[in-house]
Amino acid sequence: MVSSSTQLQNGHGTQQTDFDVIVVGAGFAGLYAMHKYRDIEGLSVLGLEAASDVGGTWYWNRYPGARCDVESYTYSYSFDPELMQEWSWSERYAAQPEILRYLNHVADKFDLRPNFKFDRQVIAGTFDEERNRWVIETKNGETYTAQFLHSGVGFLSAAKTPEFEGLDNFKGNVYTTSSWPHEGVDFTGRRVAVIGTGSSGIQLIPIVAQQAGALTVFQRTPNYATPLGNGVMDPEFEAQIKANYDSLIERARKTWLGIPYDTSEPSALEVSDEERRARFEEKYRQGGFRLVFDSYADLVFNQEANDHAAEFIRDKIRGRVEDPEVAELLTPRGYPYGTKRPPLETNYYETYNRENVTLIDLQTTPLERITETGIKTSDGEFEFDDIILATGFDALTGPVLRMNLRGRGGVPLAEYWEHGARTYFGRMIRNFPNLVMALGPQSPSALYSIPFQVQDTADWTADLIRYMRANGLETIEPTAEAEDAWGAQTSEIANFTLLPQANSWYMGANVPGKPRACLVFLGGGPAYYEAIDKSTANGYEGFELQPARQAVQ
Repeated sequence: MVSSSTQLQNGHGTQQTDFDVIVVGAGFAGLYAMHKYRDIEGLSVLGLEAASDVGGTWYWNRYPGARCDVESYTYSYSFDPELMQEWSWSERYAAQPEILRYLNHVADKFDLRPNFKFDRQVIAGTFDEERNRWVIETKNGETYTAQFLHSGVGFLSAAKTPEFEGLDNFKGNVYTTSSWPHEGVDFTGRRVAVIGTGSSGIQLIPIVAQQAGALTVFQRTPNYATPLGNGVMDPEFEAQIKANYDSLIERARKTWLGIPYDTSEPSALEVSDEERRARFEEKYRQGGFRLVFDSYADLVFNQEANDHAAEFIRDKIRGRVEDPEVAELLTPRGYPYGTKRPPLETNYYETYNRENVTLIDLQTTPLERITETGIKTSDGEFEFDDIILATGFDALTGPVLRMNLRGRGGVPLAEYWEHGARTYFGRMIRNFPNLVMALGPQSPSALYSIPFQVQDTADWTADLIRYMRANGLETIEPTAEAEDAWGAQTSEIANFTLLPQANSWYMGANVPGKPRACLVFLGGGPAYYEAIDKSTANGYEGFELQPARQAVQ
């Protein structure tokens, strides 16, 4: 391993600015990438992170109720057996503070912090064709160069720009779930508005309701939320997990989602009403994503099968919300279940039975503007002390575009993606040589194990760098044909599912003006890695690799 001191200083003790690899981000993706690249002999690596410390999305998203929606033991690195054995999760689904502690533990265990510069937001990156180097600029005026640029910025790190007229005029406090005050917020006795009922809002609303004097929720589209099923980690269960980690990981990698349970029955239409209802009840009670991904395999492919699951959830909502009119407003219709990322909840629906909670339906009474004292809808004006924006993210493309990258010929990535994302495997982009994305658009991203994906991306790139060094190669990028074919395959698979029927961030449809196309590879982890392995085995088929100072024509 190259020592951290040689990473950031040259032999004369002055600050080093040119590197072999720059890693952007110090969350799950960036930390592992740094760990992996440092082990390549002679490779100099710099990490740049906008935050003041490690953690990525878990550094910023500190809102009440923030936690992972996959089980803790699967939301962990698998590259180091000692790390897996020594860390113990306290809950079945870890909350933000514990996930952040875990990432801090990883950074300390592998001594990763010295290789990162914190408070360094990347504001521009240009590929210098004369030198075949990326020139990276940070917000504080520093410039660094590198042969390879590894984007570890994640897929849900760029918050949507608020669309509400008058927001700057509000005299009270405005909070966003994506950048929560680190010192926390006390809402005791206050008049609070929450705009948004996606995953973040659904996690936050029950907790804020317990503090606020009055809470008003502004909902545009109701969600098919199902129980998280969280609880204290059972020591016996944890012991079983740790004793069988190797087999669990092997099993998980063979499943569509990369999780170690996949017991779906083939079809919801091939069983009796009683049997189907009993299985839905079992998976609903177990919690997590088991209802949508572990009940029947055709729920996201067959509309009739999906209708059965959707109506089951609607019945559950009606049974948990006391006021029939409020229950009706909370009941999703008009899009299939599972075509948006299914939010997981704890006492969400019961929150609307509280006397201090009011629900406003923005479909029937649209929000017109934010005023100095509150929020005006078509039905009147409401006064608040605090407004919380839980309005979601510019997913998958947004975090990468926010770096303002320019490729060959100075072409901005925003221009190259003007009509939709174009990638090969969701990892690399034509005309943007040596740029590698972890969890990029057209990768499995949100629908396959994130720890697996970020480790696999860095492992693949580390092998690629070794291959290029051994063969005197300096740049790599996809061919136009490979990029077109991957985009067509991503769209073709998506069209076999029900996902295009929803206006979700999977489809880029939650951001005004964003091209509408499926941004997630829906073929599942095994098919995805089969394609990558085939390309690699065939000498990086679908890529153009060039020696030094030889540009692609």
